[in-house]
Amino acid sequence: MKANIIESKKERIVIIGGGFAGLQIARDLAHSNYQIVLVDKNNYHQFQPLFYQVATAGLEPSTIAFPFRKIFQNNKNIHIRVAEVTRINSSQNQLETTIGVIDYHYLVIAIGADTNFFGNEKIKNNAFPMKSVSEALTLRNTILENIERALSETDREKKKMLMNIVVVGGGPTGVEVSGTLAEMKKCILPKDYPELDFKMMQVYLLEGSPKVLNVMSENASDHAHRYLTELGVNVFVNSRVLDYDGQYVMLDGGKAIATNTLVWAAGVTGNRIEGLDPSVINKAGRIKVDRKNMVEGASNIFAIGDIAFMTEEKYPNGHPQVAQVAIQQAKNLSKNFINLDKGKPTLDFSYKDLGSMATVGRNKAVADFPKWKFAGFFAWLIWMFIHLMSIVGGKNRLFAFINWAWNYITFDQSLRLIMKPKARK
Repeated sequence: MKANIIESKKERIVIIGGGFAGLQIARDLAHSNYQIVLVDKNNYHQFQPLFYQVATAGLEPSTIAFPFRKIFQNNKNIHIRVAEVTRINSSQNQLETTIGVIDYHYLVIAIGADTNFFGNEKIKNNAFPMKSVSEALTLRNTILENIERALSETDREKKKMLMNIVVVGGGPTGVEVSGTLAEMKKCILPKDYPELDFKMMQVYLLEGSPKVLNVMSENASDHAHRYLTELGVNVFVNSRVLDYDGQYVMLDGGKAIATNTLVWAAGVTGNRIEGLDPSVINKAGRIKVDRKNMVEGASNIFAIGDIAFMTEEKYPNGHPQVAQVAIQQAKNLSKNFINLDKGKPTLDFSYKDLGSMATVGRNKAVADFPKWKFAGFFAWLIWMFIHLMSIVGGKNRLFAFINWAWNYITFDQSLRLIMKPKARK
């Protein structure tokens, strides 16, 4: 069965995934001589860098999500389809989806990455990832539900287990979520739950390498570690998690940490899609592409963003899986599609590193830019400005600013709601 999409005399580009890469190329080609079909399992774009703020009650999910149809409501050349892709049939230039078969002239794979549990099924079944708005909301519910349960728990050890939170992975996500949780413990939760002794609650950050933020500079790593320690986070480096059964985190060396909440931010793996030659997918699940983002061995299939594995002289092990790479690759590929339509030469991609940042808490952030490296209040202001302006939608930016300003002035967040979807009978 064919999916119901208006036929056009224009060549059709099908984009799988509406993350940073997929959304950028759809926007760039909205007024081109191609028909654009954007396929995503959700009907909205998600701003992934702020998932942790949803998980810690700093922002509502709707603030960092924006409907695709709202973005493109004035672009009749963009066709949105909410569906899951089940297989690529490259020999027929067709995409098999849950709403039927979609024909394409060109295919752009921008399906991003998912949480990597490194084959440990117990951790996968018991830990909390943060790769979607819904997962962040689930974590928020769990944290608040556990605190509520701790109120009624009489056994001291079980109470500590409900209140303790362990974050695995010392990258930007792990650093940001653990710092925010420590601030909640210090400034917010004691006001909500005066009957609980929050000295019992411990926030742990576990990192397997010798330092947190190991992809950033020594300056950033040192400052982040110090900021986290000042906030009361128990930072353990060179600590590898072996297992987690829902109650105890087992570390190498025999140490165990009691907790009902393990936040897993330790790694990513490319999302899988059937139909591609297995030889073009590397061990990390990323699709091998050339400098024009064309999938190896293909002539009309491209991959961009986190899912793409491209090497260049400065990045022999592939580009970092960050938003800037995705956006820059999307812009380059969209230019190539336009050049292709005009009969002009296509361009190789070259990544321009614009810098990296991470926030640790109130007035605390670290920033690595090509010419400057700094930390503290000024870095925090820049982090807030860049993230605020990157959110899709003017109203969303306004709401995010209001929430951040309110939180800054009052040392409080007003979004600590346990939202439970009701199952239909």
